[in-house]
This record gives sequence, C-alpha cells and structure tokens, in this order.
Amino acid sequence: MSSLDDELRAGLAAWEAAGLRRELAPLERAADFVSNDYLGLAGDPEIVEAARAAAAEHGAGGRASRLLGGGSPADRAAERAVADWLGAQDALLFPSGYQANVGLVPALVGPGDLVLSDALNHASLIDGARLSRARIAVFDHGDVGHLDALLAARSDAGRTLVLTEGIFSMDGDAAPLAAIAERCAERGAHLVVDEAHAAGVVGPEGAGSWAVAVAAGAPQGALAARVVTGGKALGVAGALVVGSHTLREHVLARARSFVFSTAVAPAVAGALAAAVPRVRGAQGQRARDRARGLAQGLAAALELPEPAGAIVPVPVGDDRRAVACAEALRARDLELRAIRPPTVPPGSARLRVVLHATNTDEQVERLIEGLRDHDLPARISPPSRIPPPSLSTGHVLVVVGTDTAVGKTVVAAALLRAAAGRGRARYWKPVQTGLEDDTEEVRRLAAGSGATCAEPVHRFALPASPHEAAAQEGATVSVEQIDAALAEHGSVARSASGTLVVELAGGLLVPWTGGFLQADWLARHRLPCVLVARSGLGTLNHTLLTVEALAARGLRPRALVLVGPPHASNRQTLARRTGVAVLEFPPLDRLAPETLDAWLAGVDLAPVLDP
Repeated sequence: MSSLDDELRAGLAAWEAAGLRRELAPLERAADFVSNDYLGLAGDPEIVEAARAAAAEHGAGGRASRLLGGGSPADRAAERAVADWLGAQDALLFPSGYQANVGLVPALVGPGDLVLSDALNHASLIDGARLSRARIAVFDHGDVGHLDALLAARSDAGRTLVLTEGIFSMDGDAAPLAAIAERCAERGAHLVVDEAHAAGVVGPEGAGSWAVAVAAGAPQGALAARVVTGGKALGVAGALVVGSHTLREHVLARARSFVFSTAVAPAVAGALAAAVPRVRGAQGQRARDRARGLAQGLAAALELPEPAGAIVPVPVGDDRRAVACAEALRARDLELRAIRPPTVPPGSARLRVVLHATNTDEQVERLIEGLRDHDLPARISPPSRIPPPSLSTGHVLVVVGTDTAVGKTVVAAALLRAAAGRGRARYWKPVQTGLEDDTEEVRRLAAGSGATCAEPVHRFALPASPHEAAAQEGATVSVEQIDAALAEHGSVARSASGTLVVELAGGLLVPWTGGFLQADWLARHRLPCVLVARSGLGTLNHTLLTVEALAARGLRPRALVLVGPPHASNRQTLARRTGVAVLEFPPLDRLAPETLDAWLAGVDLAPVLDP
C-alpha cells in the first residue's frame, strides 16, 4: 500500500503533466497587472498608519470569536463606515470574502429552499449554496430569461435566493442586475450580490454595481445582501456582509463561518475604516479607463468586449500557451498570471489582466506591445464562451439516464434520426458493458437516415458498472482514450449542422474508474445533455436527484424524456420542479425506424437539437 505522500506525489505528477501545477509566486517589483489592489491602497501611507495605530491600541490579534469577546471597537467602526458608504443600514465584518459567502448563504436558506446561481459565480458562492443543503439550480451566465423560467417553475419551493457577482472575477463582465432584481421582485425571490470586483471601481463614490442598478431603476426591495471584500479596492483584507439591521443580527447568530472564526486583527479593521473615505474619492474611474484603453489597444488583434470594471480577460484557450505567454511578459517586467482549470472551465485558459489606478501610461503601452508580440489566437470569442478545445464548434448531445434500462438507447436512436434530417449525424457510446450491443441496435434503428455509428472505446462482457466490468477483465477504463475519441468524433459536430449523439452507460453517477464518474466527464467538457427517465412509479425521486446532481456540476438538461405509459402527474411535477421541458416517449408497437419516425413527427425537437 502506497503511503499518502506517494499518492499525493502521483496526483501532483498528473497535474504537472496536464500543465496545471500551481506554485506560490510572490508579486515581484514589476508592473502590477495581476493583483486586485485596484486603487493601489494596500501601500497607502495613511492606511498603513491606521493599521499600525489600531494594533498599538488594541493588540496584534483578534483573540477570539466576536461572540466570545474577540475583536476590537475598530470592527464596528469599519462596519459603520462601509454601511454608510453603500447607503445600507448595517454591515457585519468577516475574516475573508470566502468566509462571508459560505456563511451568508446557509444562514439565509436551507433544506426545502431554493438557490438560483449564475453559472460563472465564484467558488465561495457555489460552496455556500452547497453547504446550505437547499435545492440548487444554475442559470446560464447573465441569462435573465433562463433565470425567470427557473423562478416561474419553483411554486413549491420555500425561500428563494438568487446569487450573482456584480462584476465577474474571471471574465470581468457585469451582471444585468436591474433586470435580475425586477424578476426577483416579481417572483418573490431575494437577491445576493457579491461586489468583490465592483465596490470601489464602479458606481457613484465607487459604491458598486448595485448602486449602478438602483440608478437604472432596480427595485431596492429585491436586495437581501451585498458582500464587499476588503482585500481588493479597499486594499486591506476581510469582507463585509451589508444589508439591514435585521440581516446583520440574523447572520451573526447563524453564519457558522462567523460564529466559529476568530475576529479579524484590529489592524485590519482599523485600516478598513481608514480606507473607505479614500475609496469614496472616485479613483475607480481611472482604473476603468486604464482597462478600456488596454482593450482598445488590442482591438486590432483580439475581439474583446468593453470592460465593465478593471478586469480584462485575454483569451488563450490552451493551458500551456497561457503559462508561456505570462512568463514571456514577466520577462519584460510585466507581472501577469495565467488562469487555468479548475479556476475556469477547460479550454478557456486566459491571461487575467487587472488594471489599477496606479498603472502608468508607459506600463500599459508596454503591456499592449507585449501582448501583440506574443502568439495569441486572433479573433476569438470572449473567454466565458470558449468551448473545450476538443469541441471548438458544433453540437454534441449526450443522452444520460437516471438508471440502467430506462430507454436511453431508443431515445438516442430517435435523436440520431432527427439530427440526420438536419445534417451529418453520428452515434457513439464510449463504454459498452454486457453482451447486448447498443451500437448495433442504434445502427438498426437509424437505417436509411444517413447517420453513422462509431465503435465504443471499451467493451466489457460483464453487465455491470464500467469500473466493475473492467476490473473483471483485469482492465481499466481510460478517460484519456475517451477524450481522444471525443475529439475525433467531434469532427461531425464541427461540420455545418452536424450532431454527435453520445450515450452514457447506466445512470449519470456510474463510475468509469474508482474515482471518476460519468458525470465528471460530462462536466469536464461542459456537454449539453438530455435526461431519460421512466415515466411511472419512482421516477420523481430518481429524476429530481439526477437533475440536482447535474445542477451541482453547473449543468442543466435540455429536456427530460419520460419513457413508458404517459403519466400526467409525474410529467407536470417534473416540469414544475425543474423548469425543464418534458417529452413523453410512449410504448411503441415495435421498435423500428418507421415507428421512431412516427413519434418524431409529433414532437418538436428543435430546442433540443439546436446548439
């Protein structure tokens, strides 16, 4: 048995081979285009002196949780200063932004409630939602229509919380807060806005993205809380949950990351209180102007959207190329970092360029020249929309199931016939277990359509989970080989109107290896899917659990297909609970190409098949 260190070294080697190894690299004395110190206040003499004075008066440490007498009077001074700055009743100081979010969300919602989270939210919001044990649904990034559909479908949920960043930390774009707030007000939901990258940078007196939304007519009653981090524009550390007096009292009693954490050091609180007046001096405009100047300077080489704040994501795509570009710029005394998975989705590696009020014209010009000189992809989409490298364009549709023998193969064959009527179409089942040949069955049912069928990467005789069936034969499932085959078969999807229909084995959470589930592969490549389930007894539990498992990975099925005798109550309940279109696939007299065509004639699959 290998020691833990041996196992960890093997894991690190795998990350190294994938170009994802991390190392701590302190900020050198180069031009800073990487830190979140947007206004350059971290080294401001006045704020440093305020930290020193607070430490001299109240001591070096927070000593205990504030509920056990820890902290100092400087905590309350910082809270009141931030609340006044943002026009709120009150605030509560946490040691970090991560602790604020993982404490706030579970303090507001729990089992029986619903959290709706933007697909590109920060990990702290995602983890807070998971810790709450509320039901989670993910809405497409910035898509108010999708959010509204999920809100409309939640009739039997308890409290509903909508989570979004104001300005997103990786893409630097702004959430459509005014429209989101309107939907929340109309539907009785409550909004939480993470202002980490907006406070101090946008809005009147740098008051953040919510202040901008209110000026645009956003209904203020929709807002439950804002989270403002102290380590970015404020130049210090910590974070504050900002809202009503009642919210503060509730959160300080219910947020575990507050209750069970030692208070911030007095120096932090003292420096925060001193930083607020400086941030209100509207220096954020200079950082935004720098960001816009950079985007305009690169316009001839890259199509970049106008920055909403001070972040300019420069898309690269390939992880190693992103690292190489950052190293080349560092050699020119330009401090940048490559952002790679898992921080961003696979295939969307980028240079996250942060502009500061303190950056000089000369530094920005040198950065523009350095980026122009490096071999960056020309004219590609913004980073959040870069698909995985194996599937750079086109359409893949994965058929997943709640269980084995629910009808995935027949549904896959029907989708294949429908796709073949629109262009090139291919079926592929990566792993086949058992002696029944699903590929051959789909080939029979696709006869005359012009569609093709690819062979599985793995075939195992035992009708069991892929990892067990492989072990029976002394083999293992190779995820790397499956990824390579996906890239190969993706050539169909990359053609005009082409579709690759992929069928997984058994249920969604079936393991391919001991530590890698089919769902992990689906999430790795962000592949669209259709969920197949039985129509009758037991389907509500199995289907809703599977939808939640998809949502936890940021995925949402394009449709649910219920196979079996029509069941109106189950169909209506699933449509209402998930907000996903539900199709019924009733029993056929016989399974044949013509009977599949008869079913296809009565359904509209355009929303399912269109990329």
